Order: sequence, then structure tokens, then C-alpha cells
Amino acid sequence: MLKIIADTERCVGAGQCVLSAPDVFDQDDDGVVTLLDETPGAEHADDVRQAALICPSQAITVQEA
Repeated sequence: MLKIIADTERCVGAGQCVLSAPDVFDQDDDGVVTLLDETPGAEHADDVRQAALICPSQAITVQEA
């Protein structure tokens, strides 16, 4: 099981997370990351990990339980 933490203070609004995992991430009107699902299923695991890796501000943390 994954748990995602998005640091909205650190987010620079690049949107790479949304492109990588659109079922899990979105952006608010200011472009800041929002989570659609804080604990996505295994089917999203690879996309979520990729989003965390390519986030330019390293605002996404993925915890695996």
C-alpha cells in the first residue's frame, strides 16, 4: 500500500506529477499539486513513483507500507 505526501509549500507547479499519474494528482488554480488519492492502489504504484522521481521541486514523497 502506498501513502503519498505532497508538500504544497515546496511545489513549483511544473505539473509533471499530473502528466505521470493523472488519476492520483491534480493542480489547483495556482498550479499547486493536489492529491486526488492519498493512498492509491497498486495499479498506480509505478506512475506515482515516477511522478515523485521527476518532480523538479521534490515535493512528492511516497511511503510504502
